[in-house]
Amino acid sequence: METHELIKALAADARRSTMSMPVAWSSAVLAAVLVAATVFFALLGARPDIAEAAQTFRFLFKFAVTIALAASAFALLHMLSRPESEARRSLPRLAVAPALLAAGLVVELAVSSPDTWSARLVGTNGFVCLTFIPLIGIGPLALLLRALRHGAPSHPALAGAVAGLTAGGLAATFYAAHCTDDSPLFVATWYTIAIAMLALLGALGASRIARW
Repeated sequence: METHELIKALAADARRSTMSMPVAWSSAVLAAVLVAATVFFALLGARPDIAEAAQTFRFLFKFAVTIALAASAFALLHMLSRPESEARRSLPRLAVAPALLAAGLVVELAVSSPDTWSARLVGTNGFVCLTFIPLIGIGPLALLLRALRHGAPSHPALAGAVAGLTAGGLAATFYAAHCTDDSPLFVATWYTIAIAMLALLGALGASRIARW
């Protein structure tokens, strides 16, 4: 490494260390929620029958899955921001939301007729889901990646992907209040694809801005 490159690297490290990690993460999470809420209410808003829907298990189940994903992914992201973290030991934390969703799928398939499965999976809002979950989540993802720069992740791409999962879980939680497709089959298909898009963006972004 040349002298001027070393000076730039040291200067970048100094800028990163001006804010403590707890403050950086707290600020990023608060700002991410506010940004997601602003985009959601500006562009979509809650479904008209939300009071009635909130009395059904399938509607509430969507939030159990998305909140579990956001919470578990953020806990893992916080760990991955430290250079000494063991990625393999931490990854099982992400199993909570998929396990919940798998259980919901089993119940859905057990209580519904096979001839309705295709319609439940396709739903009526697939394109809307693929559009608005990434749109709601892109701002929170940028904020989480910015906070990640205050750490020193040993695996930047992995940390970025987990940041995308965190942002995706948060965005999906807001979007679930608008979506009228409550079937776990729909959630497992379209929500997963939309959140995966944010995970991919996070991995690509972090590999560029979160290196150290």
